[in-house]
Amino acid sequence: MNYKQHLICLSALVWASSLGFATEMAEEKVEKKEMTKEEVFSEENVTKLSETYGHLIYKSLNNPIFKFDIEAVFKGMRDAQEGKTSPMTDQEYEEAIGQIQELSFKEMAETNLKAADEFLVKNLSEKGVIELEKGKLQALVLQEGTGEEVTEETIPVIHYLGKYLDGTVFGNSQETGNPISIDLKHTIPGFRQGVLGMKVGEKRRLFIHPDIGYGTSGQLLPNSLLVFEIEVTKLEKPSKEEKEAEKESKLSSEDELDDIDENDDVEEEDFE
Repeated sequence: MNYKQHLICLSALVWASSLGFATEMAEEKVEKKEMTKEEVFSEENVTKLSETYGHLIYKSLNNPIFKFDIEAVFKGMRDAQEGKTSPMTDQEYEEAIGQIQELSFKEMAETNLKAADEFLVKNLSEKGVIELEKGKLQALVLQEGTGEEVTEETIPVIHYLGKYLDGTVFGNSQETGNPISIDLKHTIPGFRQGVLGMKVGEKRRLFIHPDIGYGTSGQLLPNSLLVFEIEVTKLEKPSKEEKEAEKESKLSSEDELDDIDENDDVEEEDFE
């Protein structure tokens, strides 16, 4: 979801996230006393739910692209409760948010790209840092491995921690408590290049330029340099079904390319 959608659909997102949280909690096998209908709708429980909902709204308002005026948000909610007219129509609001999102996104992308370029130049002089792709990908081995090497034919099982330059964490496999298996064919180029060649037991820190990261696409901040700390715990081999699926995918892609070439030839003949 892009930032415009995030801002426009604020209430829906907050409500959905609260429902998702409730679903996750329900799925966990935690022994809890089931509340009665009276307890669920009691004043005390409604107050706690309302305050928690307020926390979720604030988290959604605290957007890196655009900072809302919290007091003005509260005023708008009170005015709506009293039946007062909104200062903007829904369409005007959406258009204004679109302009803000576009300008802020562009400015952030330019700032982050400059920071990424400058960081990689400086970081290359740090002890132990090696360059895997000139100006785009660097690595620092934190712990040597002694096991089998990661190749294109293997699926590494890893622990990872993903951070921005300022140290903000955007992903952490430790949150689940277990390492994850990841097919490198389905990852960003910088991650794939950085993990290939690692040995089981090795820990490595990768510094990935946005050009071989997510760039301005995806759900992360635009043109951010990504820092990954990765530990390879073991390797898996693709299953027979996965190999067959990949083979069929390649054949399908080749057929599509052949069709394109044939169509181009026909168009050239017609033109002549």
